[in-house]
Amino acid sequence: MAYLPSLRQLGYFIALAKELNFTRAAEACYVGQSTLSAGLKELEEGLGVRLVERDRQSVSLTLIGLDVLGRAKAILAASEDLMDFARGASKPMTATIRLGVIPTIAPFLLPTVLPDIRQRFPELKITLREDLTANLLARLADHQLDFALIALPYDVHGLLVSELFNDEFWLVARENDPALKGKEVHLPAKMAERLLLLEEGHCLRDHTLQACKRADVRNAEGMEATSLLTLLQMVESGMGIALLPEMAVKGGLLNSTELLARPLAAPAPKRVIALVTRSSSAHLEEFQALSDAIRERFGANLRISRGKRKGIRV
Repeated sequence: MAYLPSLRQLGYFIALAKELNFTRAAEACYVGQSTLSAGLKELEEGLGVRLVERDRQSVSLTLIGLDVLGRAKAILAASEDLMDFARGASKPMTATIRLGVIPTIAPFLLPTVLPDIRQRFPELKITLREDLTANLLARLADHQLDFALIALPYDVHGLLVSELFNDEFWLVARENDPALKGKEVHLPAKMAERLLLLEEGHCLRDHTLQACKRADVRNAEGMEATSLLTLLQMVESGMGIALLPEMAVKGGLLNSTELLARPLAAPAPKRVIALVTRSSSAHLEEFQALSDAIRERFGANLRISRGKRKGIRV
């Protein structure tokens, strides 16, 4: 029979690839360094390739080691999904779901949706992690998260995607700003020069640039915000204008400010809120239930609100 690596050996290799240190990798696996070294040697001999280069000063992966690493992570993730599936098969909707959410969604959607989820499925537990999209998808791939709530467009190749609802962009500016004049707000090229952005890493930055049909936008001062709250403070101080998702506007982000929010002329630029998971996930029933709850509750709220096309102070 052909050699097959054990899950334990793959786990040792993944830990070493992360730590690049035999002592720390062994501690992470709760084994002695000699045990980890022996397991890695068996893995290399069984596969017939050298995965790791090491000397007294450093540890690094070979080119084939980098390729094997991705496959090893996928195998471990699939095996853990199998165990989760077996545990949950007899009693669905009782699992603990690790949900990742991006910062421009979490404070506006979760307070509305989570109470509904708890009422419908009292035995379902949800733990939360807020982070940037790239970090959430990396954790999802590494099996540190079960689902991620993100905004599209974004590269989600290979993932199971449930599109929930559209979230249109609104223009936010001070009350006397000329950008708010007229019955409908448009985004001419000259307005793009006044747009303030979140710093790189936030997908909302990329969505704003797409809305303006620009590869990049830099205001005169070259300043960028680290959060939506900072972005509003910059607008309120007269540094420029901004595009905000409708859910943030309707969620009260403009409360206690002197700013106005106006919807953009149709067809308004938008992002698509989506729930994603691994295609091998054992929690497909929970994935569907959470998707339905968000779509029914929050999506309906936004669709109803679209009838009000006037400028609002929230």
